[in-house]
Amino acid sequence: MLSPSRAHRIRSETSSAGRSLAGAFSHLLFGALLCCPALMRAQQSPPAPMATQQGGASTAGAYAPVHDAEHRPITAGGMVDQGPVVFEDISRQAGLTAWQYRGGTPAKALIVESLGGGVGLLDYDNDGWLDIYLVNGMTYDALSGKAPAPHAALFHNNHDGTFTNVAEKAGVTNDRWGVGVAVGDYDNDGWPDLYVTNVGKNRLYHNNHDGTFTDLAEQAGVALGTWSTGPTFGDYDGDGKLDLFVPGYAAYDFNDPPLAGSRRVVSNFCQFRGVSVFCGPRGLKGEHDHLFHNNGDGTFTDLSIKAGVADSPGYFGLTAVFADLNGDGRPELLVADDSTPNYLYRNKGDGTFEDLSFESGYAVNGEGRETASMGIALGDYQNAGKLDILNTTFSDDYKVLYRNDGDLTFSDVSRDTGLAVATIPFLSWGDGFIDYDNDGWQDIFIASGHVYPEVDRHDWGTSFAERPLLFRNVSGKKFELVPAVKGTGLAVVIPARGAAFGDLFNDGKIDVVLNNIDAPPTLLRNVHADRHHWIELRLLGGAKSPRDAVGATVYLTHSHQTQRADVLSGGSFASSNDPRVHFGLGDDKTVDSIEIHWPGGSVEKIRVTAVDRIYTVEEGKGMISVQPGQSK
Repeated sequence: MLSPSRAHRIRSETSSAGRSLAGAFSHLLFGALLCCPALMRAQQSPPAPMATQQGGASTAGAYAPVHDAEHRPITAGGMVDQGPVVFEDISRQAGLTAWQYRGGTPAKALIVESLGGGVGLLDYDNDGWLDIYLVNGMTYDALSGKAPAPHAALFHNNHDGTFTNVAEKAGVTNDRWGVGVAVGDYDNDGWPDLYVTNVGKNRLYHNNHDGTFTDLAEQAGVALGTWSTGPTFGDYDGDGKLDLFVPGYAAYDFNDPPLAGSRRVVSNFCQFRGVSVFCGPRGLKGEHDHLFHNNGDGTFTDLSIKAGVADSPGYFGLTAVFADLNGDGRPELLVADDSTPNYLYRNKGDGTFEDLSFESGYAVNGEGRETASMGIALGDYQNAGKLDILNTTFSDDYKVLYRNDGDLTFSDVSRDTGLAVATIPFLSWGDGFIDYDNDGWQDIFIASGHVYPEVDRHDWGTSFAERPLLFRNVSGKKFELVPAVKGTGLAVVIPARGAAFGDLFNDGKIDVVLNNIDAPPTLLRNVHADRHHWIELRLLGGAKSPRDAVGATVYLTHSHQTQRADVLSGGSFASSNDPRVHFGLGDDKTVDSIEIHWPGGSVEKIRVTAVDRIYTVEEGKGMISVQPGQSK
C-alpha cells in the first residue's frame, strides 16, 4: 500500500493566475449581492466566472473571491451581530463530541479520504425517540493492522437532551471505510434495520429487537465489495417488501491509488484552479450501480441490468433516493452523480425503469452543464402537491433547485428563487427541505465543507471548513438567506458531509445532525422562537405495504392550503432522515383533512382533534396512538 505521506510529497503546489480588472469588478458585485438582500433579490443571474477550469470535479469556472468585512472567505465568515436565532449547537452538552469521524490523513492526498460519512436517524429500540447513527471512515494504520479501526457510532436518545454511544454493545461499529447509511425495515418485522456502505464490502445490520444488530449482508447477497456510496430503500415493484438500491462511485485499489503522473490518471484531472490536488473523480473508472430485489426470505437478487438501472457508462454515483415524482403511486429513482450527468429513472410498473434523465431536465443544470452533484433533497416547496428536487454541488457552482412541472419534467429555478448567487462559493453535501419555523412552507438547509485543504492557502473566497446555509421559504415564490448570527448554530464553521433532519426532542421542531470529516459531529437544536403549531405522523404499513411505510405520501389540508410530505429512505448526502412526516401549521389550531396514500395502493383519510401531537397511524386501522409534544 502506498503511504499517504509519500502521496502527499508527490503532489506539487503551483500559484494561480493573477486577477483581471473584470474579475475584481465581479468580486465587488458578488460581495454586494451577498451582503445586501435587496440587491440579491433584484439580481437573478449569478456573476460570470473569471475563467473556465478543467479539473477533477465539474464546476462553472473560477469565480472571484468573496470576503466578509473581516476579509474572511464568505464560507467561513459573514456572521452578523443580530438576527433571528434558529439553531443552537448543543453537540457537547448532548454528549456527541467524544466521537469523531476519521478518514485517511488531514492532507487529503487521495480522493478516498475526501467523502466523509452519512447520518441515519432511527428509533432502533422503538421507544418513541430518535436515535443517531454516524458512519465512520478509516485510517491507513488500521487498514494495515497496526491500529484499531475507527468505530461508527450509535447514539441512544436518553430522552433528556443527551445521548449515549452504544455502537459496540449494539454490534454496529462497522470497522470498515464507511460512506453512507439507509434506514429501512427490510423484513417487515416492525424494527428498523441499517444498510451501511463502504469502500469494500457493505453491511446489512438486521435489528434483533433487543438493542443489538447482526450483519447479514453476505447471507442476504448485498455485500458487494466495491466503493458504494448513498443507498436507498424503496418498494419499486409494489410487492410490499423494501428493495435496495446502491450507487457505485469509482474503482479504487489501495495498493495502486490514483496519483498524478501515474498511468491510471490524466494529470489535468489532478488540479483545482491550477494547484495540484488529489486526482479525480474525472479521469478515474466509475463503478456501476446495483438494484437488489427483496425476495421476502431474507435474501436479495441483483436485478440492476434487467431493471435498466445498472449505470452502464459508469458514472460517479454519490446519493440515491426512491420517491414518487409523478403521482402514480410508484417510486421513481434519482441518482446524484459527481461530475457526470444525474439519473432520473421512471418506474414503468413492470419491474423495469425508463431512463428519462435528459428528457426530464434532471441530468444537467439549467445551463446544460453536468454538475458535481453530492446530495439530494426532496420536498414540495410550493405546496403544489409535487416533489421538487434540490441538488448540492461543488464550489464555484450554484446549487440546483429543480421545480417539478408535472409529468416528470423539471425546470432549474435556482436563479428565479434567489438560491443561485449565495451558494456559489460553498462546496455542499447534505441538504434538506425542512419547515424550521412551522409556518407551513418548506425551507432549505444546506451543509458544506470543502474536499481540498489547499483552499485555505489561497485567496479563492472558499474554505475547507464552512458554515451551513439556511434559506427561508417566502410563500413558495422566493428563498431568503437567513443570517448567521454570531454564537448560534448557523455560525458554526465545520467540514460537514452527511446531514440528517428530524425531531430529536419530540417538541415539533426539526433539528439537524451533521457528520463532519476529521472532526466531532454537530447537533443543531432548533430553538426558533415561533409559537406555531405542528403535527407529526408515524406511519405503519399493513399487509400490502412495507411495515415502515417507506414510499407513503401524506397530504394535509388546513386553511385552504395543502401540504405534502413523504416517507423516504436515503437522500441528503448518504443519509436517512426522520421516518415520521412533519407538518407546520402556522397559527392554525385545527386541521381540515389528512389523506394518506399508502405504498400498497390504498388511500386512507383520518381526522385529528388536536395539534402539537405525534400520531401513530396504522394502515387500515386508523389512528392507534397519540403522543403530546414535549414542552420547549
